[in-house]
Amino acid sequence: MTVAAPCLHRLYQDHSPWLLGWLHRRVNDGADAADLLHDTYLRLITSGRLPDSDCPEQSRAFLMQIAKGLVIDLHRRRRLERAYLESLAQLPAACVPSEEQRALVLDTLTRVDAALDRLRPRTRSVFLLSRFEHLTYAQISARLDVSVATVRQDMLRATTACLLALAA
Repeated sequence: MTVAAPCLHRLYQDHSPWLLGWLHRRVNDGADAADLLHDTYLRLITSGRLPDSDCPEQSRAFLMQIAKGLVIDLHRRRRLERAYLESLAQLPAACVPSEEQRALVLDTLTRVDAALDRLRPRTRSVFLLSRFEHLTYAQISARLDVSVATVRQDMLRATTACLLALAA
């Protein structure tokens, strides 16, 4: 479904200055705020849905809902970047990846993080306990008080989600 251009233009004209200010207060950076404003309207266009143009409060709430998600994504991505750069700082200079390799790794980390974030909390915990704490399925089962079969199913769900995120 496509969004009607006149309605979108009016929505942008009426609310973009307010939304830009709101975003700037959240991210404290003009360039990031402008990027997020753009991404908000891009999401709106690709969703094919518009709020009721006769109700400004509904329009602002609708735009703010989209923008909040984008702000959360930005903060999550920045946390991943900081953690990745901190781990790189501990490597010998000869082992530090190129800028292109760094960008690819950060993109991969961001996709996997988003995929894990969409999982149910227990499924995410099972995956993290297995992959980062190196617990066996039996140990995870005991820690989370679920069956080993449930741990297997959760691992399958989490691994599938990660693989699909990487394939996208």
